[in-house]
Amino acid sequence: MAGPGSGACPPVPLMREPSCEQTEPQSRRAPVIAVCGSGAEDAHLNALAEAVGALVARQGAVLVCGGLGGVMAAACRGAAAAGGLTVGILPTACPDDANTHVAIAIATGMGHARNVAIVQSADVVIAVGGEYGTLSEIALARKAGRPVVGLESWNLGEPHLVRASSPAEAVALALRLATRNQPVTAGSEPHQGGISPSC
Repeated sequence: MAGPGSGACPPVPLMREPSCEQTEPQSRRAPVIAVCGSGAEDAHLNALAEAVGALVARQGAVLVCGGLGGVMAAACRGAAAAGGLTVGILPTACPDDANTHVAIAIATGMGHARNVAIVQSADVVIAVGGEYGTLSEIALARKAGRPVVGLESWNLGEPHLVRASSPAEAVALALRLATRNQPVTAGSEPHQGGISPSC
């Protein structure tokens, strides 16, 4: 063993990396739902994303996204209008690049690599439409153990992605996956256009 003045540093004990596999969120915090989709403007997908954002906020969940335009801006717009908290994790180094509906802008300067931060920050991901960037977020989410709900998105099949047919069903499934971490199947859209308490 190295003594004082020997010039050798004592060995540093190895620490196990903390595990963040998908577990039931603690009651001390709200569920965090990532909404992912293309930054391109598409009126149909934007309308779906805005409805998803509003429903996320009404259920008391936090919405996290890539912070830019298209689906991301639409989801934030819906959540902000419903009084929800929106977080944008930006690919750029400038927080001012966030869309105007982002309450908390996190500038990473990481480019597409920021997709890792988006999915790791969430309990569950909702993919609305999407191109290859969204596909990467889906893959990263599944690799990290995060469930993914798809709304008119990539048709990867279960268990990779649970498909929803409407914004209400997408949010109901997401909340169930986020809070219970149990397998679900599509077709559980709440009645009367709301989010079922059982979800």
